[in-house]
Order: sequence, then structure tokens, then C-alpha cells
Amino acid sequence: MEPSLFCKKVIRLNQTIDKILIIGPSWVGDMVMAQALFIELKRQNPQVMIDVLAPEWSKALLERMPEINQALAMPVGHGQLQLGTRYQIAKQLQKNNYQQAIILPNSFKSALIPFMAKIPIRTGWKRELRGILLSDGRRLNKKALPLMTSRFIALALPKHTAVPSNWSRPKLEIAYDRLNQVREQYGLQEQSPILALCPGAEFGPAKRWPAAYYAEVANAFMAKGWQVWLFGSAKDSEVAAEIQTLTQQRSRDLTGRTSLANAIDLMSLASLVISNDSGLMHVAAALERPQVVVYGSTDPGFTPPLNDRAKILRLGIDCSPCFKRECPLKEQEMRCLTELKPTIVLQAAQELVG
Repeated sequence: MEPSLFCKKVIRLNQTIDKILIIGPSWVGDMVMAQALFIELKRQNPQVMIDVLAPEWSKALLERMPEINQALAMPVGHGQLQLGTRYQIAKQLQKNNYQQAIILPNSFKSALIPFMAKIPIRTGWKRELRGILLSDGRRLNKKALPLMTSRFIALALPKHTAVPSNWSRPKLEIAYDRLNQVREQYGLQEQSPILALCPGAEFGPAKRWPAAYYAEVANAFMAKGWQVWLFGSAKDSEVAAEIQTLTQQRSRDLTGRTSLANAIDLMSLASLVISNDSGLMHVAAALERPQVVVYGSTDPGFTPPLNDRAKILRLGIDCSPCFKRECPLKEQEMRCLTELKPTIVLQAAQELVG
């Protein structure tokens, strides 16, 4: 359906676009990967102004991306409709005269605000029967675009244009002027190498390597004089407490204690990061930290760490990747993770950092 049916002002797709609204994703890792799209838009037009409408938590992340002009808080929670609230947001955004909206989530709901705001070009993948809301709807070829990041970048390009192989990876900025202050705030030292462990995964337990395995790796590193810092949200405090017990309280538990901005700065100090496939894994990649990533129910062929200094560990047993939040096999539960022993991770770490 053509944009002229819904908008008084029509902009051609080949016209230079100077003002873009991005409807951002709701997950930390997805937002980090979206930076590759922002970089591509700036490459095409260095003067383009990019605003991102996304959950409030993402502001701290977007502030570390120099491509972004403004982070706009989305008050409607993930999965909620709230048509009245969306309409009010759209009316406010209409005043900004965006020429294009790029909608990264695939849901029908995520395309409503750009449509209501009468943004002339509304670009996104045709999913959930939302084609009527998109003036520049695309059909996704999953084989041609296996990576989530490449699917984001493709939305910055004209239809049927191949994504270039030399696209730029996400790279987060560090607040170096306040780094020492943040470190001192948590009573942390830099005298010895730092191992950052990220034992959580928002998606579900089928992505979480066992806490006892993390503790075994932590103990091995501490025996060599390393510090171990545990990163994550308040939801990861339980697994962090288990690791703390198994390391005799010698690791430092930062889960639920740092803001996302502070976690980014502190993780930049790490000599090595070990994690599940999680949002913090993508943060570590965008900080270019040496990292070992353990995959269970998910696929590194879709959302890998975009980092040359990363080692990906996955057993590849028959039932994986299943993309389930919880393991569906009761008798052989979590084999994809439980059979990936700490010795394998320690060997990968040795190859990275010696």
C-alpha cells in the first residue's frame, strides 16, 4: 500500500533522508547489534539525524553510540498494546517531521506508532500481517540474511540490495573520564587481571551454563592470581550467590548492583569475559574484550559475538539449537550445556589469554 494513501507528504525512496526514527528492539543484545545499522545510515549520509524510540533502560546503551542524536523513552511495555498511549506518542512524534521510520522488531504493534505518526517511509520486514502499516515493506530471505545484524543493516538499503560484506561492527564508547570513579564506587582494584563472568541470560535457563561450572572456572583463575567479577541484572543474583558460595566469597558479585552504564565501563577493564549467549555477551563484543561464549539452546550462526577476539563453544548435539527457554528433554535435560565441561572453557580461555 502506497504512503500517499495515508500521508499528505510523499517522499521518494531514492531521495536523501536527513531525519530517521528507529523503533528499537527490547533486548540488550539486539540493541547492541542494531548499532551496525546506525553506522551504515551514517555512512550513507553523515548528516542524518537518528532518533531511537525504545525502552527507558536502553538510554544508557544508546548514549554510548555516537551515531544517535536522541534516545526517546517508550513507555509501553514489551507485549502491551495500549492503543491510546501509542496514539499520543505518535502525535508527539509527528511534530518532529521524520522522513523515514525503520522498525526493527517484527511485531504488528511495533509498526503502529510510525503509521499513526504519518511518517512517509515506514521500512520493516513483513511479519505478523503488518504489511498494511508499512509503506516500504520487505520480504525476508532468511538464507540470504542468516545474521540478525545483517537483517538490521538490510533495512538501511534499497530493496533487493545485497548487504556489503565489509559492514562495520558495533563499538561502544567508554566514559574514560569517570572510569576510576566508577571503579572506586564499588571498591574494585586493577592490580591483577580481571575475569568477568556473566552467568545469566534473560531468555531462560536453556541458555545458562551451570553455576557450578562457572565457579570451577572462577576458582581456577583465582588460583592464578586473577580477580573475578560477576556481572548481571538483579534477576541473576541467585546464580551469582551460588557462584559466590562455591568460590568461598572470593569473587565480587556486581549483579543487580550496577547500572547498565557502569557495567559497560567496568567490563571494559576485563582481561577476559566468559558468558552465555546473552545481552552482556554482545556488550563485551562491542567493547572488543577477549571472550569465551557458551551456547546451549541458541545458534551462533544467528547472533554470534561480533568480535575477532571471541571463541564460541557449542557441542552441536542432535537436539540443538532448539531455541527453547527451558529444555524440553526431562531425562537428558540440558545436555547441550552440562556436557560442555569447565575444562573445555578453560582450554579456550588459555588459547585467548595464556
